[in-house]
Amino acid sequence: SIPNSFLLTNSLTGHKNWTLEMEGGGQVGPTSIRGHGQLSRLRSSSLEIREKGSEILREQLDAAKKELKLKDKECERLSQVRNQLEQELEELTASLFEEAHKMVRDANVKQAASEKQLKEAQGKIDVLQAEVTALKTLVLTSTPSSPNRQLHPQLQSSGTRGSYKSHIRNKSASGAFPLSPAKKEIYRHFLNPDYELYELTKMDSILFAEFLMWKERPSLDRSSAFLSRIYREDIGPCLSFTRSELSHLVQSAVENNSLTIEPVAMSAVPMVKASAIEYDCASTKCALSGLSRLCKHRIKLGDKESYYYISPSSRARITAVCNFFTYIRYIQQGLVRHDAEQMFWEIMRLRREMNVAKLGFYLTDQG
Repeated sequence: SIPNSFLLTNSLTGHKNWTLEMEGGGQVGPTSIRGHGQLSRLRSSSLEIREKGSEILREQLDAAKKELKLKDKECERLSQVRNQLEQELEELTASLFEEAHKMVRDANVKQAASEKQLKEAQGKIDVLQAEVTALKTLVLTSTPSSPNRQLHPQLQSSGTRGSYKSHIRNKSASGAFPLSPAKKEIYRHFLNPDYELYELTKMDSILFAEFLMWKERPSLDRSSAFLSRIYREDIGPCLSFTRSELSHLVQSAVENNSLTIEPVAMSAVPMVKASAIEYDCASTKCALSGLSRLCKHRIKLGDKESYYYISPSSRARITAVCNFFTYIRYIQQGLVRHDAEQMFWEIMRLRREMNVAKLGFYLTDQG
């Protein structure tokens, strides 16, 4: 037995010797069988540690490989998603550009059509202005003493009668009713040469006062005394037909300036409908009066698809009211440049035309 403690030292070079270090500093030499057993145990435990370490590393390597495979699959899936999104984005961009080009093309087509319509409208306006200028020239060149034959073609077929009436008018104008230049201008513009000369110095002061009040603020509101009287005395009776429901629709369309009158072919067979009431009438039955008449014209109310065939008498009454509304609209829009007295006499003439048409007097197509 060794009474003192010792330290077993194993060199890395594989030498199998060992030494005992005593407390006093001395060493004891050669190796024994007991030292060899401990060394072999140490070597076996070192091998086991290495094997376990290698096994752990292999397991970690396999896990890393599996994780890399999963990440490769995920990257591949994400790459496919990216490619699909890029393809959809390209398709969407192409469709947007195509739609934008289509919209630009449609806008250009519409702009070209609008410009064409504008040019046509301007051409029509120029034609209408030329016609108005020509009509004004005809009116200004027609006087009671020498009426314009083109403006009044009825004078061409009755020369003797026209000369006789002209002689009477000249006599009246030169002797019985001396007129001022303003009155003569009124007469030249608005009075028919076929009628006897009016005594223009006399006018209804009440009517003229109502007109002057209306002229200060011209409108189509029937609440004014001026239009209220005309509605009561002229417009209402003139547009009062047997078919009362259709009569009210016609009056509303005339007031709104949405009534259309057009000639029709005599072979047309219409189906006239007014609200819930339906009239089966051929072109020989007036939709307003209900009488069997030869209807050469038809009317349309606003944007409705229905047409109503009307007789010449009904057409004359509607036309007289339309002419009145057209003139007062011109006054409201400031298109009439005459003085108040001239406007008043023209309105009186239009009122006379409504009353004459209401009584059944109208010009036929043969004049």
